[in-house]
Amino acid sequence: MRIISDYQFVEDTDRGATAAIGNFDGVHLGHRSVIEMARSAAPDAPLGVVTFEPHPRAYFAPDAPPFRLMGSASRASQLAKVGVEKLYQLPFNTPLASLSPFEFADKVLHRGLGLRHVVVGADFCFGKGRAGTAADLEEFGAQLGFGVTIAPLMATSDETVSSTAIRRALSDARPRDAAAMLGHWHRIEGPVIHGEQRGRELGYPTANMSIDGLHPPAFGVYAVLVDVLEGAHVGSYHGVASMGVRPMFGENKPNLETFIFDFKGDLYGTPLSVALVEHLRGEEKFDGLEALITQMDADSLEARNILAAL
Repeated sequence: MRIISDYQFVEDTDRGATAAIGNFDGVHLGHRSVIEMARSAAPDAPLGVVTFEPHPRAYFAPDAPPFRLMGSASRASQLAKVGVEKLYQLPFNTPLASLSPFEFADKVLHRGLGLRHVVVGADFCFGKGRAGTAADLEEFGAQLGFGVTIAPLMATSDETVSSTAIRRALSDARPRDAAAMLGHWHRIEGPVIHGEQRGRELGYPTANMSIDGLHPPAFGVYAVLVDVLEGAHVGSYHGVASMGVRPMFGENKPNLETFIFDFKGDLYGTPLSVALVEHLRGEEKFDGLEALITQMDADSLEARNILAAL
């Protein structure tokens, strides 16, 4: 997959694509449906996605709490997995945010990226002040010479599939409901960072990962699937992980600490992908280390049983 990051300098070979447009945070089932519609709209054209970095919401409210389900690298990886060939990852900045809806359609989509056909969700808004609607884009496309398809919103049996609904499920400790909307397990991805090595002293050495910039799922203990993405230990493993601030040891910055079952090796600096499968319990403060270790033993056994049944 090629990543194009400037709509004003696009190679001829990167023009003429059919593309889905949106933020694609989570690359959930609704996003995949839009991408499949783009693929079907022009099967002989390269399949593309137009998205933005940073997320427009972060641009307009930089001090708001973290909300993203995944970072840009994880998003690109997921988009590549569903067959996207051209990722137009446009910098969301003041010049782009200042374009009127028609200017966005003309300067960015038509003359800049040279798109042949675009697909957007029914709730798509664009241009300065989010003034443009999906219907407006359909009209502009007819004027400028590119096709537009408006995709209906997707729903599960319980609710409309959206990044907001997925964040709510994760906040409510319902990772399986989030996975049902995502079409895949919700994953935390990134390098293993140095911690205070308390887990090793307790007989539970953990791989620590930052969740900076990401929407924090409910704190507590999870059964997890772990993919080691690089290095000597590449492969898939089962484990148990703690998400939160570690209240036994003072108030700390939230992170993810994963104990990988039946694993020995050094993972510092190695990129991991940790899938949240089931929330076992909330974060607790115990009376002492012995009580903590007893609970960790119970958590590990419960996680093993859950993961063995997948």
